[in-house]
Amino acid sequence: MTQRAGTIAIDGQVASGKTAVGRELARRLGCPFLDTGIMYRAVTWLALQEAVSIDNSDALTQLAQGTPMQLNDLEGRTILLGGRELGPELRTAEVDRHVSPVSTVSGVRRDMVRQQRSIAERSCQDMGGIVMVGRDIGTVVLPDAGLKVFMTASPEVRARRRYDELIAQGMPADYDEVLANALSRDRIDSQRKDSPLAQAPDAFLLDTSDLTIEQVVARILERLGRKADGSAA
Repeated sequence: MTQRAGTIAIDGQVASGKTAVGRELARRLGCPFLDTGIMYRAVTWLALQEAVSIDNSDALTQLAQGTPMQLNDLEGRTILLGGRELGPELRTAEVDRHVSPVSTVSGVRRDMVRQQRSIAERSCQDMGGIVMVGRDIGTVVLPDAGLKVFMTASPEVRARRRYDELIAQGMPADYDEVLANALSRDRIDSQRKDSPLAQAPDAFLLDTSDLTIEQVVARILERLGRKADGSAA
């Protein structure tokens, strides 16, 4: 990298475009990308695999604490969970249905935040920065991030995006169910007591309902004072 990217925090609602935008932004800036949601999905997947009750907060906390996670590729498409590579299996409808309750567990969130900060620190040391997306990055995980972005979109647009993603992956999906799940996750994420979804006071607000990925990335790069290819303006 010719210029350090620093820490960039992107928060927002489910399927608001955070992952696609964050991944492309990181590619242009030449730094690692992490969608922190993949870490909560990994804990959820592991709980389902090991038949740990989603209602058992203590067991879920122990599961999270006993399972170190690492970036597995710069694009953040997979993650190493205790040395095991996981990717597509974390995006199933079953994981979708259970990830929000798991993410509300305070013990799970505390350990994920600890691991996320560690990943950010290593990425900044080794690669000059990181683009990290989630629901509490700018408010809790990286409150001192160099740039904070909060993304939103209408529920219908977000549900259509998620539905199309599942269909493209060859997974069964029902639009009405996907929409209901998106609304449920919005409610859970914004009302949870520990690290609720919220826009940081100094975050750049972006409604992506009528914007392409390219347009959103361009607006963020402009905010950073960068050219379309990520280089300094």
